[in-house]
Amino acid sequence: MRRHERTLQYFFFGQDFADGLRVTLGILLPTLILAQFNQAEIGLNVSLGAVCASLTDIPGPVVHKRNGLTLCVALIFLVALLTGVARLHVWVLGAEILLLCFGLTMLLVYGTRAGAIGSAGLLMMIMTMDRELSLVQLAEYAGLVLAGGVWYTLICLFSSRIRPYRPAQRALGECIHAIAEYLRLKAEFYDPETSLEKDYRQLVKQQVVVSEKQDATRELMFKSRLIVRETTGTGRRLILTFVESVDLFEQITAAYYDYAALRQRFNHTGVLSDVARLIRVMAVELDHLGLAIQANRPHGPLRDRLPELEQLKTRIDRIGEEEPGSNLVLRKILVQLRNLNLRLTDMSRYSDPTYRVPDSNAQTEADYSRFVSHQSLSPELLLDNLTFSSATFRHAIRVSVAAIIGFVVSRLWVTGYHSYWIVMTTVYMLKPGFSLTKERNIQRVVGTLIGGAIGVAILYLIPNEKVQFGFLLLFMIIAYSFQRLSYVVMVTFLTPFLLIMFHFLGVRYVSVIEERLLDTVIGCAIALTVGYLLFPRWESEQLSTYMRDVLRANRQYLYRLAESLAGRNVNTTEYKLARKEVYISSANLAAAFQRMLSEPKSKQRHEVEVHQFVVLNLILSSNIATVASAARTGGLPDRPAESLKPVRQSLMLLAESLGKLSPEEVPELPPLPTTAAPIPAERTAPAGEERLLLEQLEFLQKISNDIRKVTEVVAA
Repeated sequence: MRRHERTLQYFFFGQDFADGLRVTLGILLPTLILAQFNQAEIGLNVSLGAVCASLTDIPGPVVHKRNGLTLCVALIFLVALLTGVARLHVWVLGAEILLLCFGLTMLLVYGTRAGAIGSAGLLMMIMTMDRELSLVQLAEYAGLVLAGGVWYTLICLFSSRIRPYRPAQRALGECIHAIAEYLRLKAEFYDPETSLEKDYRQLVKQQVVVSEKQDATRELMFKSRLIVRETTGTGRRLILTFVESVDLFEQITAAYYDYAALRQRFNHTGVLSDVARLIRVMAVELDHLGLAIQANRPHGPLRDRLPELEQLKTRIDRIGEEEPGSNLVLRKILVQLRNLNLRLTDMSRYSDPTYRVPDSNAQTEADYSRFVSHQSLSPELLLDNLTFSSATFRHAIRVSVAAIIGFVVSRLWVTGYHSYWIVMTTVYMLKPGFSLTKERNIQRVVGTLIGGAIGVAILYLIPNEKVQFGFLLLFMIIAYSFQRLSYVVMVTFLTPFLLIMFHFLGVRYVSVIEERLLDTVIGCAIALTVGYLLFPRWESEQLSTYMRDVLRANRQYLYRLAESLAGRNVNTTEYKLARKEVYISSANLAAAFQRMLSEPKSKQRHEVEVHQFVVLNLILSSNIATVASAARTGGLPDRPAESLKPVRQSLMLLAESLGKLSPEEVPELPPLPTTAAPIPAERTAPAGEERLLLEQLEFLQKISNDIRKVTEVVAA
């Protein structure tokens, strides 16, 4: 119950709900204010400009928001004028639909924000193509749309100025929330009652979520000069907490063992249940910390877990006394739990407003900039993608063809006041990958049916217009709050909002819902058919690319570990960059695999082997992190002379796997020394740990060999 309460609190203090409130305010206010002066139609046109501008209001640095909104406002103004003129001749309008759908969709090559600007332009084209306007009326209409876009831009920039740190706090809170859920799932591996296969599937899915949240937070923080160059402490604390959270996530992923053997060996002692309970408690504490950061409120001191850790140590020691040497792996788990507790304490301290953080320097800022991608805006990028080898190019063609089919159907076979809904549904339901197109189409139909029923019920059962307006406001906030969280929820609440709005405008809501349902079904059918037949992009065809990325990232990550074992001084930034690439590439592969499973069965390839590949690489990166974390903190025992041999073998096996997928893309790595570096006498570990280290490195070799075998099957 408390977990669900925290989830609700995360939602209401989160960026999605804040954006939902801002979008609702920005869209609704012009219509409400002008309606008081009997100028509701003018207000609706201003609100239309605000709707288009809101599409580009996605999380990110404020300078990116400002630039994106400015370009969007200029674009919708020009598109409104162009479409108003093109509408005068049906053939010219058809040509405009083809060209704009292709050109504006191609903006996706410049990233998500540019793609959103293109979507705003397409929305303006669709909303204008059925308006019968004279040239004078068209100029007035375009001016009102421009005013609406400027109005929304001012609201967005003003909210960013008065509360500059809130987006970063919300993003960081959601990131920590995702890591806390990942930690909770890790506790399930120690619970003998759970299925390990199910645990791995859940963990892989959550890894995708964590990677997305980390990437969004990294982008927001490291590209915001106000935060990176902050001298008063708030921004520095946010960055320090985020960096610590990434290190914490590495420590969580590093806690890998042979869980089947662990359960079989220690289940009868009951100690694994204690470990699972303690991890769950720490996950809850981490979740509370993330919520405090997201809600911008102080977080109280963490509960002292040392007594519980001491009790666990006593139980582990007792097991060792009964069977000498049998508790070595349990002692390792205990050490990791202690380190996890220390990480939580450090994060809690860093998030304290009274904590004095060290000042940053130019080198630190330069290091941060290496962790974020920098989008090229060169025209050559667009030209290079004008080929059938480009997924964006093929998608742009599909959108253009689907849009013109929808346009022809709406003009020749479907009569209705809002027949442009067919084109709108077609354009926005067609996604680059068929799996997402299929998912969105199903969600659109289901959401429209449920939302239509809700809207009709409210209008039929509640005649009071004030109550109806209250529902309209509620549905609008919910719809825009879920536009990035859940598409089916957004459509479910957007539909009754539109029904109530048309009711206030004097349009019969029964005819509106009938027309919307018909147009939705037709538009979805067109999008689904074109997505399946015209240059489809199947995830099974892309998996080899994602697999190559994972192999390259893990190979580089393992090489950094090998350098450390060989006694080289590995730069912390270089190590963390290698770690980041592992997280991102692994999440991309896992997401692509999940998408493939939703495609037609005939288009799926090697489902079992790819799943094994995903899990094996997760195990590999976890074990690399285990040894690398010990190496970075000076916790490695004295290394046997043969310790580098299994690492070399692992690197060779990963290179072989990479060569099977892409023979021409196996980069050479600098040579390593022939012997491992010695450890000073004062850091010599207890007897038996040297052998454990060698076993860990040999396990890396075994996993690398398993990856090679699976890769052979997939590559064949």
